[in-house]
Amino acid sequence: MKVAVINFSGNVGKSTVARHLLAPRMNSATVVPVESINSDGTQDEAIKGKQFGELQEALMLLDDAVVDVGASNVEDFVNLMKQYKGSHEDFDYFVIPTVPKNKQMRDTISTIDALSDIGVPAKKIRLVFNMLEIDDVPERVFAGLFEYHTASKSFTLRPEAVIHVNDIYGKLKGAEQGIKDILNDPTDYKEKIKTAKDADEKLHFAQMVGIKRLAAGVTEELDAVFKTLFK
Repeated sequence: MKVAVINFSGNVGKSTVARHLLAPRMNSATVVPVESINSDGTQDEAIKGKQFGELQEALMLLDDAVVDVGASNVEDFVNLMKQYKGSHEDFDYFVIPTVPKNKQMRDTISTIDALSDIGVPAKKIRLVFNMLEIDDVPERVFAGLFEYHTASKSFTLRPEAVIHVNDIYGKLKGAEQGIKDILNDPTDYKEKIKTAKDADEKLHFAQMVGIKRLAAGVTEELDAVFKTLFK
């Protein structure tokens, strides 16, 4: 399966969705970030046609892949899909994470429209409602998107595809470990607290106990989201 994670807006959790929701449940799929960074660390203006051609070739060689399209590259990515006619067919799905903020919801509709305009069918465009508080109701906090779905029918909407706010995502930001790695870690950190050399080591082991508990809880949620997203 090949999935692009995309939204004109930043700060919607695209990388979280790519790395923690999708890749581990797609046979540990390769995550391909599309984010043009210059050698001096600054943002490049655009994805070049050559880069897009190379991406297409790489995708054809992979059985499973998640393409994480950086917000600054989405417009160029969509325009290049227009130029490389039919290239959107290389993807089984386009997953659009969104959050309950007005700008991001407007950008989500723009993303849906852009994909629809180049011929991506509604069944391939899927929304993930991200960063909800536990008592948030998607139909209420994303009322505009539900109304747009009723009017346009240009994307697939599953009210159960909800990822709640969870401390674990912040704790794992920039870390090499994923949620699956933490779950598979056999270390008994509660035992290690008893033999810790000093207060700092004790604190570290105590934090690892908490992270493992968060990982167990969030895995159940992500399993359910993945199942409902692609049913």
